[in-house]
Amino acid sequence: MSQQRPPIFRTIEEAEYQDLVSGGCVRRAEYQKGQVLFHTGDRTREFGILLDGEIHIENIDVWGTRLILHSIGVGQSFAETYAFCSEPLMVDVTAARDSKVLFVDLGVLLTPGNYGKSWYPKLLQNLLVLSTQKNLAWSTRMFCITSKSIRTRVMTYLSAEAVRRGSMEFAIPFNRQQMADYLNVERSALSKELGHMQKEGILTFHKNRFHLLRTGEDTL
Repeated sequence: MSQQRPPIFRTIEEAEYQDLVSGGCVRRAEYQKGQVLFHTGDRTREFGILLDGEIHIENIDVWGTRLILHSIGVGQSFAETYAFCSEPLMVDVTAARDSKVLFVDLGVLLTPGNYGKSWYPKLLQNLLVLSTQKNLAWSTRMFCITSKSIRTRVMTYLSAEAVRRGSMEFAIPFNRQQMADYLNVERSALSKELGHMQKEGILTFHKNRFHLLRTGEDTL
């Protein structure tokens, strides 16, 4: 296991991790860009932790319209709710870039034989922390898409990114089409609004890199 561990294993000792591996609780997999890890309707007892690359959680309706619900970064988890509940997935999970994933098999992990293992309570506590962080991320997206104004959606998203990263200058994990999908707006309308905001001195941008120049509180 690499020295820089995913957050879910931050309190797990090396010997404990090797016990997880030998017991079949975890496995590694690699995916190429565009490859689907889980399809809508799939059932799984595994959830994933991204080791390298980028994963998108997407919804595609019957007319083929794609909506990016969430971008999974390195160290973050996905599909844990479906793995715990054994419910069919309501989303597609797709590799946005070539990616490496560590899967945790809850079907094996939660067997009675593991209850007494030293790593068991640590892992459950770390899972709770990850789930809480995921809920915060989903809440942020809900704030982004509840407004009818494209500008407000943009500023809500970019402001949240600035706070999360502790900087007014940052790169987002989306190209322009993906950003439009995430905010649930038309790409042309998004590009037009970003152009207006740049002319007004609210922000500057180049591709997926943004620099917020002021709060924009009087522009929403």
